[in-house]
Amino acid sequence: MGSLLYLHQYQIQNFINAPEQFKPGVAYEWKGEDVYHAYLEYPRIAPSGYAVACLFLKVQNKTDFDNAETLVEEMKKSNSEFDRFNVIIVFRLENGQLLKRAFLPNKPDIQIRIEYIPDKSNLYTRSKGLIEVGALEKRNVLIVGLGSGGASIAVELAKAGVGNFVLVDFDRLELHNISRHIAGVNELGRLKTNIVRDAILGKNPYANVNTYPIDIMEDTTTIEGLVSETDLVVAATDSLPSRYLLNALIIKYNKVGLFGRAVTRAEGGDVLRVRPGGPCYACLKGSQWYTHEEEITDLRRARETGVIPAYTSEDDANAMVQVGLSTDIAPINTMVVKLAIQELSKGTDCLITTLDQELNYDFYMWANRRELHFANWAPFNNNPGRKKPTILQWYGVKFPKSCDCNECKHY
Repeated sequence: MGSLLYLHQYQIQNFINAPEQFKPGVAYEWKGEDVYHAYLEYPRIAPSGYAVACLFLKVQNKTDFDNAETLVEEMKKSNSEFDRFNVIIVFRLENGQLLKRAFLPNKPDIQIRIEYIPDKSNLYTRSKGLIEVGALEKRNVLIVGLGSGGASIAVELAKAGVGNFVLVDFDRLELHNISRHIAGVNELGRLKTNIVRDAILGKNPYANVNTYPIDIMEDTTTIEGLVSETDLVVAATDSLPSRYLLNALIIKYNKVGLFGRAVTRAEGGDVLRVRPGGPCYACLKGSQWYTHEEEITDLRRARETGVIPAYTSEDDANAMVQVGLSTDIAPINTMVVKLAIQELSKGTDCLITTLDQELNYDFYMWANRRELHFANWAPFNNNPGRKKPTILQWYGVKFPKSCDCNECKHY
């Protein structure tokens, strides 16, 4: 059985155009799977696998290309430094075509197939037509809050081809986050901004990602500047004051904002879209549609923000921290992503814009289970005459701007 070797196309192009005949690099091996990823430059995200020394070599004639093993042995005799390379990759230009081959000096019988990780223009070819990849590549999205909601939303937007991200969250990954977050235990203690940046670059290595590990309630000047410069704001924070702040800035700078959240134990959730001229988050808070009981996912943060009062006993406080499953959060994240792509695709000619007729509401509600706030909702498979809302189905609501809203009544 042969091995697979992946190369970054742009790195090889730079090497071929450089004057050096050879250049050392590094390959990361997936042990037991015969897969290598080789680099001439340190990657933008931490690579996976076990590192081995790798040599990139250019030759001029066919004999040296076909007998590169012999050539490398000769190079070892004059320079013992060449003994350390476990992977050798050889290139030759012939009539404008780049020939390539690779071998393992310690395992000469293993055949290696080389594949390229493509350049930016080929990364999202399969999405063309459905969405306008070129347009999304130029869009800028600000995501505030990188927990189980914001982190997943960011990665899905990267998969769709969004090219520019600004990530804001001051928290680090903790053990209780793991069950619902995109990150694993190997990233415990890392800033969530850096975790999500690396996840985005893992899907789209050409994306531009700027990170701000700040508390927006303490650095209002920075967040105001970020909102003023973005195309779309995704508010995935877990506190009312932060949502109110983002809402005010979205209105002030005439931006589109998406507010997604889960309610108690993720029994359900909702998504609000704030558009210029329409109702805002403060308008929603005063409406009949808003479920006020929030999902509490972090005891420390809930204590700090006053969601759980200081006088609450430790046992009672721990009982209040009850989260839903990752699968309960997924429908809410997916709706935010769909609305985000819909907004970012406006003015382009693509199939996603056909959803403009369906996704034209201000507020969307979803229920995972018939309990507490959704106890009176109908079962998914038994709703005669559709007289009640049903679990596991989205419902859209249009509601007017509130004349009493202090945030948007002047705009």
